Amino acid sequence: MSGTGAGYDLSVTTFSPDGRVFQVEYAQKAIENSGTSLAICCKDGVLFATEKFKTSKMLVAGTSRRIYAVNKHVGIAIAGLLPDARQIVNRAQEESRNYKSTYAEAIPPEILAERLGLFMHAYTLYWSVRPFGAAVLLGCVDEDTKQPSLFCVEPSGIAAKYRGTAMGKGRQAAKTEIEKLLAKPEGITCAEALMPIAKILHKVHDEKDRDFELECSWICPATNYEHQIVNADVLKVAEAEAKRLLEAEEDA
Repeated sequence: MSGTGAGYDLSVTTFSPDGRVFQVEYAQKAIENSGTSLAICCKDGVLFATEKFKTSKMLVAGTSRRIYAVNKHVGIAIAGLLPDARQIVNRAQEESRNYKSTYAEAIPPEILAERLGLFMHAYTLYWSVRPFGAAVLLGCVDEDTKQPSLFCVEPSGIAAKYRGTAMGKGRQAAKTEIEKLLAKPEGITCAEALMPIAKILHKVHDEKDRDFELECSWICPATNYEHQIVNADVLKVAEAEAKRLLEAEEDA
C-alpha cells in the first residue's frame, strides 16, 4: 500500500491509522474479481445462481461447483477463491450435523449464519492465519412455516439477512436487477424467477471474460422444500429464453 497505508497491510492483526484492516479488504477484492453469484427469496422458496467461468474448453460440465447443500433444507452459493469457500462449506455442514446431533432438530438459519460469521471472523484475529478470500450466500426454507430466508456472510465475519443479493464482478448491476424483480407487488415464485435470474447473469457478464456455465439450484415446492440442483433440461430452456430476450433488447 502507498500513502497512509504503507506497512499496515503486512499483518491481519494491524490496524491502519484510519482504522482499516487491509488484509480483510484484500480478501474482499478476491470476491469482487470472481464470477457473479446471487440468490433471492421468492414467495415459495429460495433460488441460487452462479456464473462459473470455463477455464478450459475441455472442462467437464459440473466440475468445480459453486453451489452446495449444507443439509436437506439449506443451500449455499459461493464467490471468491474456491478452495477457501469449500472450507466454509465444510464448516457449515459440520455445524449443521453437530446441532442436529445435540438438539435433534435442524439448525435455524440465523444460528448457522452467525456461527459461520464467527468462524470467518476468527481468521481476521491472528497473525498466523489469513482471512478467507471467499463469501457465501446461505439460503433456507423453514420446514414448519415454509418461510424462506437468505444470509450473506463476508470475510470480515459480517452475517446479514437479505431478500436478495449478489456477490462477484457483476454484483452492482445484478443487485439493481434483483431489486426490480422483487418489487413486483404480487411476488414471484422460484419457477417464475428462473428465467429472469438467468437473464440477469447473462446481462451482467463481462464480454471480456471467458464463457461461463450457469449453475442454479433451488428450495421450493417442486423439490419438496429440499435443496436441489435445477434440472439440466429446465435450466437449458430458461437460459435459451433469457438469451433470446437479451438479443431482442439489443436489437430494439
